[in-house]
Amino acid sequence: MPWGLFLDASGAVMLFNSSIYIFLFLPFSVVIYFLLIRYRMILAGKSWLVLASLFFYGYWNPIYLPLIVGSMLVNYGIGTVLSRPPTSGRHPASPKLVLALAITLNLALLGYYKYADFFLSNLNALAGTDFPALRLVLPLAISFFTFQQIAYLVDSYQGQTQEYDFLNYCLFVTFFPQLIAGPIVHHREMMPQFERLRSKVLNYRNLATGIFIFSVGLFKKVVIADTFAVWATLGFDTLPELSFLGAWTASLSYALQLYFDFSGYTDMAIGSALMLNLNLPLNFSSPYKALNLQDFWRCWHMTLSRWLRDYLYIPLGGNKKGPGRVYVNLFMTFLLGGLWHGAGWTFVLWGAMHGGGTALHKWWQGRGIGMPKWLAWLLTFSFVNFSWVFFRAKSFDDAMKVFSGMTGTHGFSLPDGMPDASVGLVIAMLAVAALGKNSMELKERFRPNLYWLIFVLTALAVSLFSMERVSEFLYFQF
Repeated sequence: MPWGLFLDASGAVMLFNSSIYIFLFLPFSVVIYFLLIRYRMILAGKSWLVLASLFFYGYWNPIYLPLIVGSMLVNYGIGTVLSRPPTSGRHPASPKLVLALAITLNLALLGYYKYADFFLSNLNALAGTDFPALRLVLPLAISFFTFQQIAYLVDSYQGQTQEYDFLNYCLFVTFFPQLIAGPIVHHREMMPQFERLRSKVLNYRNLATGIFIFSVGLFKKVVIADTFAVWATLGFDTLPELSFLGAWTASLSYALQLYFDFSGYTDMAIGSALMLNLNLPLNFSSPYKALNLQDFWRCWHMTLSRWLRDYLYIPLGGNKKGPGRVYVNLFMTFLLGGLWHGAGWTFVLWGAMHGGGTALHKWWQGRGIGMPKWLAWLLTFSFVNFSWVFFRAKSFDDAMKVFSGMTGTHGFSLPDGMPDASVGLVIAMLAVAALGKNSMELKERFRPNLYWLIFVLTALAVSLFSMERVSEFLYFQF
């Protein structure tokens, strides 16, 4: 057991898969919260969760705490103004203008930290200028809390928000299980939970189920995802060229690493929240079982897909302006979704591929042309896997190295560093992802009995003894 992980240095993210989170922060947060609630200190209980969440965020780098606090203050104030009808028959400023300025402010903040260097490097390349890179450190979770608050502002403008308490709003933005990498929660699904009496009573069934889901997620991350990470890194970043088996093992290893990494994070987020009697929205539901790209995006990062649909695709016109406009809207939505994931042309191309692929599926669907399910799955997964190469590659040259290896240009044997067992494990885990039950299906079968206790203890023991180092979740980078 790596007890030294308790000594994480300041400046490191307090990850769900770190000992300090598992053994100190999470249990301490849960116990103090329910102790306060037991003595009817409801306001103190919610305040405690906000403070704990801010500590969780600031553990990485306290210098960015004013950023998230200031963002909450400004957006809550603007949202309150937008949600109130004018008392004198006229707003002091056009609500639409206020909304536009508020969204611009949020996107400018995100753009400055996330895309300034990307913009400068491209400007230098195109115009021959020599502007120095700012080398800004991306504030943790800024992509997520920015989108959540933009949704709140739009809903406030449309009269869909209530007079929410500021403390509830702070908890909505900062709640630590979803703060760092989602899900991108909506105010309608979270704020009412903060007011329900049953959410303030310790529920042992929720506690047991939360621990179960968290344990499954921890196993996915530490045991499965981090194993595939070694082979993906070897193929994409280390080896100068790849053989046929090496390239396919590397690409599929990354597809599985990302799958179990994000699935594991989602489970741990849901499990952490459930221990506090709070239900986060489903964000991951067996996407590698999808038979088309539309189904894939209904199951992969579901809350991001929902946000892009409600606050980008529909405002662009959705499917109400004819088939041609539908294809354009789909393409633009995924293109911007790709850019949201990262400031790089590989992410832009990845988004464009999914936009074009989804538009093609929409066209195919409109023609009423069918195909066998096995073929639909194979085409969908193959497309997703190929697109992941651009998502993972640090450059187009790295991506071309993998694609070149896939054709057998550099031989067929496995390279050094990829054991023979890697191929079998890739096939086995791909079968689990494509055919097995997901965590939420297991959750429905869970019962607090001896069988499941042994299951949880085994998953926890294997995971904890596999934690030789703390590895970040992939979506922390976005």
